[in-house]
Amino acid sequence: MRIATWNVNSVNARLATVLAWLEAANPDVVCMQEIKTVDEKFPREDFERLGYNIETHGQKSYNGVAILSKHPMSDVRRGLPGPEGAGPDGTDDDQARYIEAVIEAPVPVRVGAIYLPNGNPVATGKFPYKLAWMERLRAHAVDLLAHEEPLVLCGDYNVIPTPADAKNPQNWVGDALFMPESQAAFRAMKYLGLSEAGELGEQPPGTFTFWDYQAGAWQRDNGIRIDFHLLSPQAADRFRGIETHRDARDMDKPSDHVPVVIDLDLGV
Repeated sequence: MRIATWNVNSVNARLATVLAWLEAANPDVVCMQEIKTVDEKFPREDFERLGYNIETHGQKSYNGVAILSKHPMSDVRRGLPGPEGAGPDGTDDDQARYIEAVIEAPVPVRVGAIYLPNGNPVATGKFPYKLAWMERLRAHAVDLLAHEEPLVLCGDYNVIPTPADAKNPQNWVGDALFMPESQAAFRAMKYLGLSEAGELGEQPPGTFTFWDYQAGAWQRDNGIRIDFHLLSPQAADRFRGIETHRDARDMDKPSDHVPVVIDLDLGV
């Protein structure tokens, strides 16, 4: 099973690019972030023609996540569990940043698609919201790991875990993505027993997944690695490889992120 994660940065604005990549790469499962559309305006028919079942958790103009699967899906969850008042303004959290489903393959795999809050500017309420959201994700992961099943939590984590994950780490000092608290929260996820696929696949330094549109970042390879697959032990045992599709950044109307694809051996 090939499981892709991709922050598409507006599925409707980049539909032709996304479809072209899907036809070429042919992943079994795609976790999308920043679809930037309500559920009703997600271009379902275009993806259904490629053989995908679709579950979305959309939001007008911002955020939004989706899971596409060539297998049926069940046990769909939209949004993370959390206390009342968990939103950035102290009200209930209405940001569409998490969707989860069981992929009903011969060996079922539970997949969560994540668009973690950016957290900038750090001196505002956005950074505490980011950290609180990460704690909610960690707590939910604890519950999911108790099922002892293949689990993949993938997406745009908006965290630069180490200086090696940035071309110019000094440029990110003081940014929410590079703050020690963000890095510690990411490590706390791994300490649960989750394995990061890039480490399992021994991806070389400089394997970035995001390049800003500004200041020639792509042309200068001034990138960062912020898109990850975290695998339960049952999924890590079946891990066979990872590919970062850097060439997608050179397509027409590209996202500022590129797809990252893992392979799991689901032979019974």
